[in-house]
Amino acid sequence: MQITTIWRYPVKSMLGEQIREVGLAPGGVAYDRVFALIDSMTGKVATAKHPRLWKDLLKFSATVADSRVVITSPSGWSVDADDPMADELLSSALERPVHVSSERPHGATVERPAPEDVLEQGVEAEVSAATLEIGQGTPGSTFVDYAPVHLITTATLNEIGTEYIRYRPNLVLETPPGTSPYVENDWIGRELHFGAGAVVLRMVLPTPRCSVPVLEHGPLPRAPHAVRTLLTANRVDVPGFGVLPCAGGYAEVVQEGVVRVGDAVTIR
Repeated sequence: MQITTIWRYPVKSMLGEQIREVGLAPGGVAYDRVFALIDSMTGKVATAKHPRLWKDLLKFSATVADSRVVITSPSGWSVDADDPMADELLSSALERPVHVSSERPHGATVERPAPEDVLEQGVEAEVSAATLEIGQGTPGSTFVDYAPVHLITTATLNEIGTEYIRYRPNLVLETPPGTSPYVENDWIGRELHFGAGAVVLRMVLPTPRCSVPVLEHGPLPRAPHAVRTLLTANRVDVPGFGVLPCAGGYAEVVQEGVVRVGDAVTIR
């Protein structure tokens, strides 16, 4: 196997940027999910997992420039994430009061409707939403959903038949021909060694899927099959979370370092 694509998403639920190499540390991918919007009405972290409220976040993008995180709106304006004007600009654009945070509050939570309900009733429907604490498998204060690194294989993506960006992975791993789809399920507890073995990840959980993959992502249209396929083909008993549709896997960093597109990946 090898790394074919690397992505980071500097602001939670916004589009991110594709890069050629990146540092991996115990807290995760450098500049990944280092900012998020906090809903001023509820105190919860804003995420497109709750599409009725926050699907438009996927029309914004966030990139890193000279160690600054820059947010760009679909209408074309840009602002540094830590600029005092960012709160006002984003609140106006999203028509809901928010503030930008670089520090995950203790016990930070998101609202997550079941993807089945969103698929059945539509992204605009008022459906019940579970409240989930984020970052439980990650040291530090970034706004990752669970573990520091999220990856997915081409075997899984080819089986589902949709774009990898819908699943918002950090790493896409190209697998050899004949690799079974959803092979990530079999890697839990095993180590992934990158390049000469200087960087090591340990797989900790299959990645449960919410309704985000079905939504519009920038110019990409909605894709209901991106989750509907998983509801029948890959429901997994995820420890601590229940039986859920999954694609990809979460990993923790055992040995930190830099990974690059083209690095070989071995499983041990």
